[in-house]
Amino acid sequence: MISSMTPLSELELVLLALMIVVAGVSGVARRFGYSYPIVLVLVGLASSFIPGLPRIPLPPDVVFLIFLPPLLFASAWQTSWREFRENMFSISLLAFALVFFTAFGVAYTAHLFLPNFDWRIGFLLGAVVSPTDAVAASSIAKKVGMPQRIVDLLEGESLLNDATGLLALEFGIGMLVHGTSPTFVEGALRLVWLVLGGVAVGLAVGGLVAWFERWIDDGPVEIAISLVVPYVCYLSGEAIHSSGVIAVVACGLLMSRRSASFFSAASRLQATAVWEALEFLLNGLIFILLGLQLPAVLSGLHEYSRLQLLGYGAAFSALLIALRLVWVYPGTVVARLLRRLFHQKELPPPNPKGIFVVGWTGMRGVVALAAASSLPLTIMDGHDFPQRNLIVFLTFSVILVTLVLQGTSLPFLVRALGFKQDESTVCEEGEVRRLLLLAAIESLRTGRASNPEASHAYDDLLHQYEHRLAEVTGCSPNGELATHSANNTYSIMLELVTQERQTLNRMRDEGTIGDALHRSIERELDLSESRLLTMA
Repeated sequence: MISSMTPLSELELVLLALMIVVAGVSGVARRFGYSYPIVLVLVGLASSFIPGLPRIPLPPDVVFLIFLPPLLFASAWQTSWREFRENMFSISLLAFALVFFTAFGVAYTAHLFLPNFDWRIGFLLGAVVSPTDAVAASSIAKKVGMPQRIVDLLEGESLLNDATGLLALEFGIGMLVHGTSPTFVEGALRLVWLVLGGVAVGLAVGGLVAWFERWIDDGPVEIAISLVVPYVCYLSGEAIHSSGVIAVVACGLLMSRRSASFFSAASRLQATAVWEALEFLLNGLIFILLGLQLPAVLSGLHEYSRLQLLGYGAAFSALLIALRLVWVYPGTVVARLLRRLFHQKELPPPNPKGIFVVGWTGMRGVVALAAASSLPLTIMDGHDFPQRNLIVFLTFSVILVTLVLQGTSLPFLVRALGFKQDESTVCEEGEVRRLLLLAAIESLRTGRASNPEASHAYDDLLHQYEHRLAEVTGCSPNGELATHSANNTYSIMLELVTQERQTLNRMRDEGTIGDALHRSIERELDLSESRLLTMA
C-alpha cells in the first residue's frame, strides 16, 4: 500500500482538476454569451491568489511542442484558402512587416519609460510580444459578430506571424547573448528560408499523407494520422532550421483542401468530432494555465514596487496598441495598391471603421509568454540576462490587457461602429444551395427516364427537391435568405425526429429492442437532427 502521494499522482490530480474547471467554466461562459478564453484567463488569474495552491509551470517546450502544433493545424484546417489567397497582401503586411515595425518601435521608445532598457533590449521585448494569438483571434472575433473579412485577416495574420516573431526573437537574443547584429541581407535571407523551407516541408508532408489516405477508409486510423501530422510537420520544419509553424500551417491548408477527396463521410464526421473536442480542451487548458502564471512572473521582481510594475505594464501595453494602430492605416493603403497592381482590378476604398477594428484587435497569447520564458538566464560572459524578469512581466501584462480589455470591448465596439452581417456571404450561400438543388433535380430526371420501374420513387424525390428549390430564392433586401417556409418545414421535421427518438427510447426501456439496435437507429436520428439543425 502506498503511504504517500507521488509527484506523478499530484500532477495527474492537478491536470484532472484543470480539465474539470475548463469544462465547467467554459460551459457557464457560453451559457451567458461570454468568450470563454477571456473568462478562463480571469479564473486562472484569480486562482493564482489562492493560498497553498501549487504552482503549475508552463515551460516553453510544452507550449511549442505540445500545444502549438495541433492548435495551429486546426486553425489552418478551418481557414478558407480562397479568402487567405485574396487577402495575402494584407495578411503579409500584418504578419511580416508589422512584426518588425513593432520590434523596432519598441526598441526606440522603451527607454523613455522603462529603466535600463537600451535599444537592443527594447528590440528583444518588441520581438517577444509582436505575434498575435491565433486562438484568441478566431474564438473572440467570431463570437462578437465581427465582419467575416476582418476575421479572415486576423486569422491569417495570427497563423503566420509566429514565425516572424520567433525570427525577430532569434536576432534579439543573438545581439544580447553573442553580441552579433545581423545585416539586412542576412535577415531577409533567413526570413525567406523560414518561409520557403516551412512551406516545402508542410506541402511535402501534406501531399504524402493525402496520397496515403486514398488507400485507407478507417475512421480511427485516419484520426490517429491527423493527430500525428502537425507534430511531424513542426519537428521536420525545425529540424531543417526553417519554420515549424509555417510547415504546420501549409500542411493544414493543403490537407483541408484535399480532405474532400480522401475522407469518407463517416471518417469526416468522426474526425471533426474528435478535433473539436481536442481543440476545445487544449484551448481551455492553455488559457487557464496562462492566468495561473502570475506567481511565477512576479517571483523575480522584488526590486520593483507593485505600483511601479502596474505603471510599466500599463504604459507598455498602451505603446503596443498605439504602434499597431499607427501601422494598420498606411498598411491598408499599401495592401490595396498591391492588390490593384497584381490582381489588375479596381477595389473599393477601405472602410476606416474596419481598419480601426483590425488595429484594435491585436490580442496576444501564450506564444508570447512562452517566447519570453525561453530567454536564456545568462549571456556569454556569465552575467544575468539583462532585464529578463521584467521582460516576462511586461509580456504577461500585455497578454492580460489585450485579451481582457480589447477582448471584452469588442462587442461594444462592433455595435458602436454599426457593423452588420456580410450580405455577400448570405447571398453566396443561397446561390450555392440553388445550384446544388438544380444539379440534384437534373440527376433525378435523368434517372427517372432511364429507370421507369422506379418512377414513383423518382417522382416523390423530385417533388421534395422542387419544393425546396422554390423556397431558395436568393437574398431578400436585408441580405437574408428568403427561406421562411423552408425553415418551417425543417422545424416540423425536427419535431418528427424528436418524436421518433422518444418512441425509440421507450421501446428500449420496455425491452422491446436491444441496445445494439437502439444505438444503430439512434445514430441515424442523430445525423438527421444534426443536418436539420444546420438548415432550420
